[in-house]
Amino acid sequence: MLIYNAEIYTMGERGIIENGWIEISERKITAVGKGVPETIPQDSIDACGNTVYPGFVDAHTHLGIIEDGIDFEGDDCNESTDPFTPQMRAIDGINPFDRCFEEARSRGITAVASSPGSANACGGEICVIKTAGRCIDSMLVKSAGIKFALGENPKRVYNDRSETPITRMATVALIREGLHKTKRYIHDMDSYYSDSDNYEPPEYDMKCEALMQLLERKQKAFFHCHRADDICTAMRIAKEFSLDAVIIHGTEGYKVADYIAEEEVPVICGPLICDRCKPEMRGLEIKNASVLNESGVKISICTDHTVIPIQYLPLSALTAVKGGLPFDEALKAITCIPAEILGVSDRIGSIEAEKDADLQIYRKGTNPLELMSEPILVMVDGAICRREEFK
Repeated sequence: MLIYNAEIYTMGERGIIENGWIEISERKITAVGKGVPETIPQDSIDACGNTVYPGFVDAHTHLGIIEDGIDFEGDDCNESTDPFTPQMRAIDGINPFDRCFEEARSRGITAVASSPGSANACGGEICVIKTAGRCIDSMLVKSAGIKFALGENPKRVYNDRSETPITRMATVALIREGLHKTKRYIHDMDSYYSDSDNYEPPEYDMKCEALMQLLERKQKAFFHCHRADDICTAMRIAKEFSLDAVIIHGTEGYKVADYIAEEEVPVICGPLICDRCKPEMRGLEIKNASVLNESGVKISICTDHTVIPIQYLPLSALTAVKGGLPFDEALKAITCIPAEILGVSDRIGSIEAEKDADLQIYRKGTNPLELMSEPILVMVDGAICRREEFK
């Protein structure tokens, strides 16, 4: 299949291609070119001069793990019977038939990170998934890393039960204890494998098993934190254990942007179009993404769905533009940059050969971030999910 006669925003090294074409085969982009293709297969799509973008990527949601319009029965986000649960996996709690997947696709969002919640000091494993499919296993792109939470949420949940943690100190102590135990677990495993005659393997520990890849830097550590002091705590933990860290929310990041830039820790900013609904969000400012970007911090924009409905991801990016973020950077913040932060830029986030055919088309001259804008074609893994007349 070819999509031709298109203006292509590749969001990659080639920038914008006027009058370009995209070749697609077996769910992948196989070539991207300029001008008139030599041959046009029968199943090709004439874009009629309209604009093609890669599918949008939301780097932090609870899509499918908190179902729309359902209370406790459809909420599988927080296993709040234990404050430290790295062994939980979001993929085991997601319902791909939740109608919000369709709402995501209708707005050109073709991939998201769906995460356990922030009730626990450690909530579990985050997964990157496509927004089209009926079985979550076939929708999975990658397990991105482990979710930690600092600040108000664990305090509030466990204070109601008079259990640890009810302070920031205790939350961090639980994280530090879990990571130290895992370091010892790895050491004991290595001792056994190198000299099984003299060493016994450690007793199987599912929590340590889940954290091993963090300490080996094969997965990332995602820290939920809003306040500036919690952001600095996350970076301190990351430095102590040599973690590949990512800040989720980073609401007061603008207060410590220079420190974040120095540590080269990316920030997933959002939600942006919400009220200051709890004390740790009282510093919410729409300038945050702009200040971080100007300071040299790698940023993406998220909805934190269901906090902000998933279809308002582009509007969230436009809100950051109102706060001073350049338009081009806002586009990157919901395409190529979240793909990089999530460790899946080899598959999604830009229009380049060998990447997944996750594409969307807008009428020429349309601002894809505007509230009233909708794609006239959406494609996930080369399959068309939405299509209107182009002319």
